[in-house]
Amino acid sequence: MDIAKEQILVVDDEEDLRHAVVEILTADGFEVHSAASAEEAQEMLSQTAYDVLVTDNNLPGKSGLELLEDTLARYPEIVGIVITGFGTVETAVQAIKKGAYDYMGKPFKMVELSIMVRKGLKERTLRFENQYLRSQLKSKYAFDNIIGTGRRMARIFELIDAVAGLTSTVLIQGETGTGKELIAKAVHFNSPRRDQKMVSINCGAIPEHLLESELFGHVKGAFTGAVQTRIGRFEQASNGTIFLDEIGNMPQALQVKLLRVLQEREFERVGGNDTIKVDVRIIAATSSNLEQRVQEGTFREDLYYRLNVIPILMPPLRERREDIPLLIQRFLSQFCETQKLELKTVSPLVMKAMMSYDWPGNVRQLENIVERMVALTGTRTAIMPADLPTEIQSRNVLDARVVEFPEEGINFTNLVTGMERDLIQQSLRKANGNKKLAAKLLNLKRTTLIEKIKRIGLAGMPS
Repeated sequence: MDIAKEQILVVDDEEDLRHAVVEILTADGFEVHSAASAEEAQEMLSQTAYDVLVTDNNLPGKSGLELLEDTLARYPEIVGIVITGFGTVETAVQAIKKGAYDYMGKPFKMVELSIMVRKGLKERTLRFENQYLRSQLKSKYAFDNIIGTGRRMARIFELIDAVAGLTSTVLIQGETGTGKELIAKAVHFNSPRRDQKMVSINCGAIPEHLLESELFGHVKGAFTGAVQTRIGRFEQASNGTIFLDEIGNMPQALQVKLLRVLQEREFERVGGNDTIKVDVRIIAATSSNLEQRVQEGTFREDLYYRLNVIPILMPPLRERREDIPLLIQRFLSQFCETQKLELKTVSPLVMKAMMSYDWPGNVRQLENIVERMVALTGTRTAIMPADLPTEIQSRNVLDARVVEFPEEGINFTNLVTGMERDLIQQSLRKANGNKKLAAKLLNLKRTTLIEKIKRIGLAGMPS
């Protein structure tokens, strides 16, 4: 049996018809087997999981419908096609109720049967793909895959759970890298719209003269280069969700048009006159302080209030340090698996340094640094202080008396340079940038301090 081909079982007690069906389906590229009775077919089905069952209803002994019902109990995804010599509506309805994909009445054209088989297999494939996609999305964006154990993240999880089933507009605010898009996806994929599209657009990454067309589409000839009509992101997201990232950077001229969409759920394409209505949920996100922008006059107050129906404020990583070890372990596991490396351990000193770092780039920065350390340590399983990036080493004085020595040793130069950099920066901060005073605090000559500053790359520090 060629498992690369779809297998079909044809059941009919009329030998000539059975052979004809086998011949046409074989010629169409399938692997086809046949049986003259339901009992014979059941024996074959006990040995092989066929993709398609084509059965006459009027069989000696057990009927085709009874065979189909028994087969579906064992193979729920088999494509069942019932052939009847009577073609009555009652028989057809009964066949569909039993779980048949479709039915055909005798006499029929062989090519029609072949088309029906192809169509049934295609629909089954699409159903599998959709089920797989839904399971993947559910897994990827389930709350248990968003790391957070503190009270602030717990509150966000509760809020997502409470609002996911609604249609209200959500505004997610937080610094860059805090996971705003991940929260937006969690809202969408835990909502009744999960089977529809979530369309994303970064309002700060597209030039102003193109953003309107990206959002609302345009008609042919609307501007130079508009050679054909194009639908925008709002139309693409109809019946689903649109995610407007960095909404604070939207030009004021477009803010008016967005306000209308929020109020009326309708708009016109650029250059067009037809009003297009959409059923779409809007989730917006920004790393800007919108209240401040409203006060400065760069963001419309009425639009702000329309967006801020359900506010979600993402805390920066420095305000939820209790999650850092969990995030590190998650990223370590993820990248070690991707790189096919043994799971790495993290030195307590490394963990301490990472816990005390302020993470201006938040979770995204943490993820990137873990990936970098996994890549650079190669097959070595222990991540040590010397493996930390310079920006973290320079902010953490690593006490030489408690440095951990792995079997392969440490990078002495990197470790000492990191300590030296940190001491110099601390002295300069304490001296408000005065190098003469900083040198005195370190018991160094001013010229020596300046030479060290140049050597370790701090030449931009104030005098």
